[in-house]
Amino acid sequence: MSEAARRITPADIMPMADYAKVRKERRAALLPTKKLRRIEVGPFATFYFENYATMWLQVHEMLFIEQGGAAQIEDELRAYNPLIPQGHELIATMMLEIDDPIRRTNVLARLGGVEGHIFLDIGGKRIMAVPADDVERTTPDGKTSAVHFMHFPIDAEARRRLLDPSLTAILGIDHPNYGHMALLSTASREELAKDLT
Repeated sequence: MSEAARRITPADIMPMADYAKVRKERRAALLPTKKLRRIEVGPFATFYFENYATMWLQVHEMLFIEQGGAAQIEDELRAYNPLIPQGHELIATMMLEIDDPIRRTNVLARLGGVEGHIFLDIGGKRIMAVPADDVERTTPDGKTSAVHFMHFPIDAEARRRLLDPSLTAILGIDHPNYGHMALLSTASREELAKDLT
């Protein structure tokens, strides 16, 4: 397994017939970890902090659902390996989740550039998120995407602060049309700190 190398390789991919046999158990086993890595900020934004285990499962789910066979593996690894933290960062998928399609269109139209307004504040030290540079997430007319991939660079001092229970850790968005924050629990902070070793 390539978990220590922080990269999923073709050798880490189970045959889909074998995965089908353990799929339910694998998904259930990861639920407690995923719960600690899921942070809601305001009414619409949900951050899913990724790691090797969440991306391993995601790759297998894509392969299982789409049934693309060996030809699909490289595409999935190319898409999901960049979302595995490399020891000096936290990486999150931010989803703007709005069920009503008309409301979703209206909200996304007002949130252009939101990717430049996302931060993690740890004991007063603000760390701005760095959006993934794979594609532009805001259209020329100012409408943002419902899905964003964010990197939070974490140095040794920020890691120390993250593990200091006397300091608060806040995930926030300070966009003019969406200003919300969420306090990270001690359990979530301890879980996220595992990405920084």
